[in-house]
Amino acid sequence: MNKQELGQKIRALRKERKQTLETLAEAADIGLVYLGEIERGIKMPSLKTFIKLVNALDVSADELIGLETRSGRDYYAQKLSEQMQSLTQEETAAVLSILETTIQQVKKLRNETI
Repeated sequence: MNKQELGQKIRALRKERKQTLETLAEAADIGLVYLGEIERGIKMPSLKTFIKLVNALDVSADELIGLETRSGRDYYAQKLSEQMQSLTQEETAAVLSILETTIQQVKKLRNETI
């Protein structure tokens, strides 16, 4: 990721969170001018500043630099959790039951093919 892409991502996340340049600079404990230069792609933040921005934006580092994968257990667990947040307790229990049954069937099929 180059400094322009990183700056654009930081700006987009800041706006998505309805933060001003000033509030993000303060939350990250960095200078306002420096943050503006980062967002405009003029400067690349140091690792220390990058971590401050990650914390101030409340995002993961991989999300900020665009390396969030669309596979793997963590990704699927997050997606499942997001989908289930809007469900009632009864609906969540039903989904969990279906998921447990499905997992048992997958494991059974896997063992039969080995």
